[in-house]
Amino acid sequence: MNKVYLAGPFFSDKQRERVSQVVAALKENKTIDSDNIYLPQDNQSKQYEQFSQQWQRAVYLADTRQVHRADVVVAILDYKEDEGNEPDSGTMFEVGMAVEAHIPVILVQFEAGRVINLMLSESLTAFFDESKNGLNELSKYNFNVLEEKITENEVL
Repeated sequence: MNKVYLAGPFFSDKQRERVSQVVAALKENKTIDSDNIYLPQDNQSKQYEQFSQQWQRAVYLADTRQVHRADVVVAILDYKEDEGNEPDSGTMFEVGMAVEAHIPVILVQFEAGRVINLMLSESLTAFFDESKNGLNELSKYNFNVLEEKITENEVL
């Protein structure tokens, strides 16, 4: 069973809903350890005042440690619909860490037809487009085999 680090923005209701939908798909997947899906939003340091230097350091250390403990990083690309196709910078940092550590990266996109940066398209193991039944596919994807599934989106 595979441990997942789920990277993605969680700053708005819509973003948190996307995270919930991906979690639900992952929990349906028989090759995922549903008790070991790490959600950064659920692991914010409570011992320090939010956004204090100590809090920032504690969150950074916990999240980076969990990326390295994961068998796979699943990342949600969509950030803000009204700001083009740029994904969340923290999410992309976590993707970069995973790539550098040779941890497979699975990308999930909710907004159809977005252009994808070539650094992301070349670093992914699999791409799931929610507008094309992607969450259903994610729930059935074999994380033990990690078959390559490239994006059909335009690459920039």
